[in-house]
Amino acid sequence: MSVTLSDYFKSYFAEKLQDQVLKPGDNMLDPTCRFLQKRREVMDVNEDIKLKRKDFESTLKALQVRKRWLRQNEEQFLEYLQKFDNFLEEREEKKRIAVRNAGKERELTSQKQVDLSNLREEMKAVIKKRDSLAKRVQKNAIYSCYLDEVVQANDKFQEVQQVISRYDTLLLTLEDMVLTTQQNEDSREKARAYRARFIEQSNNTLLHDNRTIAELQSQLDYACNECLIHDSNWARIQNTAAKKTLMLGTVRMAILNEFESLWKRGKDTSVSTVLPMDTPKQLAQIQTHLADLTAIWEEVSAPDQTAPEDTDKSIQFNL
Repeated sequence: MSVTLSDYFKSYFAEKLQDQVLKPGDNMLDPTCRFLQKRREVMDVNEDIKLKRKDFESTLKALQVRKRWLRQNEEQFLEYLQKFDNFLEEREEKKRIAVRNAGKERELTSQKQVDLSNLREEMKAVIKKRDSLAKRVQKNAIYSCYLDEVVQANDKFQEVQQVISRYDTLLLTLEDMVLTTQQNEDSREKARAYRARFIEQSNNTLLHDNRTIAELQSQLDYACNECLIHDSNWARIQNTAAKKTLMLGTVRMAILNEFESLWKRGKDTSVSTVLPMDTPKQLAQIQTHLADLTAIWEEVSAPDQTAPEDTDKSIQFNL
């Protein structure tokens, strides 16, 4: 910092000296005088610089002292401010705690007031019940006298408590008998209800069975009718089959007779290989023979057209 200020003052006074050196009229002086003058000016400037430096150093020291004092004051102020903030926070916290405690105390006080009111009501109810019991005891005092007289008059009981125990026993027995009677009555009611449900279920089952029997009977009648229809159809089919079989036998016999007559007239060796029961082959042989006769007829009728009737008669005779 001091070096910088020294450089500043040197540059400042150097400019000032340069301005003084460049003033007009300096060239008229002797160099020695001018040197001495300049030296004197330099010494004056140095003195001024020293004075300025001392003033600056004293001012700088004062500023440093002031700065340290301000820093200390600032630290103290910040410390006081922090303490004050802590004090305010503690105060707010204490205030919140106090408000919360006050609210709790108010709630507790209200609850205590409610409890106190309830206890007063209960105390009034207890006092009322006590008075009622006292009146009841006073009213029932005649029964105590009566029980004493019963004990004195009856040798079975020595104390009033025995009479009361006997009464309690008889009362319990009566309650048991009433309960047993009620249970028996409930059992009878359940039995009646079960009997009614059983009868209803039996009737429903019987009705369902009768309906099923009727449906099965109708199905049986329908099946019998269908059986009669099928039996009649079967008899008709058998009769038709017998007729067709008879007709088929007649046709086969006719074919066999025609085939045998053809075989006897023709004496064809290929015909002898056909079995008597092979009707299709027999028909084939007959058709072949008819085709041959037709061809012969056509050959005969072609050159001779005058005697067709004789040829027809001979063909019919051969057939």
